[in-house]
Amino acid sequence: MPNTLVRPAVAEFIGTFALIFIGAGSIVVNAFTTPQGGHGFSTLAGVALAHGLTIFAMAAALGHISGGHFNPAVTVAFLVTGRLNPATGALYIVSQLLGAALAAFILVATMPAEAVAAAQLGATLLAPGVSPAQGLLLEVVATFFLVSVIFGSAVDPRGAGAIAPLAIGMTVALDILAIGPLTGASMNPARSFGPALLLGAWSDHWVYWVAPILGGVVAALLYDYVISSKGKAA
Repeated sequence: MPNTLVRPAVAEFIGTFALIFIGAGSIVVNAFTTPQGGHGFSTLAGVALAHGLTIFAMAAALGHISGGHFNPAVTVAFLVTGRLNPATGALYIVSQLLGAALAAFILVATMPAEAVAAAQLGATLLAPGVSPAQGLLLEVVATFFLVSVIFGSAVDPRGAGAIAPLAIGMTVALDILAIGPLTGASMNPARSFGPALLLGAWSDHWVYWVAPILGGVVAALLYDYVISSKGKAA
């Protein structure tokens, strides 16, 4: 692998690892503490902040190395808008999936087994009564918001680049507050892949690939060709 690709690949691995380790880990910790405290250490707001603050921190620390995708849907959005070549995009996605899988493995190896089982390792699953079609639409909309904020704050040179990591992290948190109990608010195939791999929980897993990629691509193309000036004639 060329040296120029090692650094961004490692950055994508670390950022995605952190998201699953802290995000899914917060859900496991909530399950662990609920019997003791009655309400759990982490509420929905706590889980949302765990994910959002992790993205904030990792994007601030590593965004200048790789762009801070930490999400195959974001990488695909960069691919379809010509901001990333296919070989680099594939490397990013592999790095993200490996980071997610290792984080899930470490959670299983270190967290109390009863809490892991009760929390289903923080897996993103459709709630009872939520159909795959409903889950698909919810995840499309949530990812649309996320990628729109990424393009508006971090990609567009006119955006508020200095606070882009905060804006992106808070969008993740807001999406979880809105739809987390219904779909898990994945917005990220890697976030869903790690726990699913370790649990062997593949039911409706396709939703967590199709929806984020679809939502991200629509947001990226809409931003480039409608909201920004890229699609306007000179």
